[in-house]
Amino acid sequence: MFLFDAVILAVGFAALIKGADLFVDGSSALARYFKVPGVIIGLTIVALGTSAPELAVSTSAALQGSNEIALSNVVGSNIFNLLCVLGICAIIHPVPVDSAFLRRDFPISIAATFFILIATGLSTILSGRLFRLEMEATAGYVSRATSIVILLAFLSYMVYLIHDARKHPEGTEEGEHLPLWKCFALIALGLALVIAGGQGVVFGAKEIARTLGMSETLIGLTVVAIGTSLPELATSMIAAKKGETGLAVGNVIGSNIFNLLFILGISAAIHPIGVNAASIYDLIILASVSILCLIFSFTRKAISRLEGIIMICLYIGCVIFAAIR
Repeated sequence: MFLFDAVILAVGFAALIKGADLFVDGSSALARYFKVPGVIIGLTIVALGTSAPELAVSTSAALQGSNEIALSNVVGSNIFNLLCVLGICAIIHPVPVDSAFLRRDFPISIAATFFILIATGLSTILSGRLFRLEMEATAGYVSRATSIVILLAFLSYMVYLIHDARKHPEGTEEGEHLPLWKCFALIALGLALVIAGGQGVVFGAKEIARTLGMSETLIGLTVVAIGTSLPELATSMIAAKKGETGLAVGNVIGSNIFNLLFILGISAAIHPIGVNAASIYDLIILASVSILCLIFSFTRKAISRLEGIIMICLYIGCVIFAAIR
């Protein structure tokens, strides 16, 4: 059984890598075809595609009432995206960050994190359970009212992105110009491989983790979160290697915004998501990590290799803290 799970894991990784390669080629060609900045494509098409595993996991968890998985998957994925995905990309190639991106998208991601932290944390703090040992006791909720607010915020953000892209079309970029049908064919094939590969990796990793005796909570925050973020990792790494750094950063921050506003909003609309003290601590970590990454981005308007190494080390520390907790 362990060998079978390992084979599924390996096949999933292979599908992820090939799918990400096709996905980046197709989305970059699409950006050139419509003269749209690569970062906008990263924030929309690529971010939506690579967030599909998180959407599948969180909505399924909401339907089944598995609140811890629905929330910890989103928070854990966002922490992994910021520290590991951006960190690894920076190690491969220092990642320049556009000033417009720093003014618009990064602050929106941070504001969304703080809004959800405040909206869900207040009732937890008032319940008095935040400082008790009852880490897994439900003390608050991501309510349906909150889901409506964040879904409206997500819709407004998408409308603004599309409007801004149409107002400021890019000039002709270097690179191969493909027919429109081929752009969409590459994106569709790449997306199919990315999603299938992500699901295979999650399944194999979960079964291996259970065989090794890891708890369900730890699996949700680490293995499931990392597994569903592998499309972002694979896509951004391939983009960094191809020099599509705008696409790499846009994919990460776009995915985080999708996760917080769209996926969490849809999940909470299906079924209010219970929040416990452990989830509040994880949201605080996510908010802190987001601010740190913004600071790194402001230094020389890029994330350097040294900062990338620091981010990887911080993620290892976060995993150790989660395991000890």
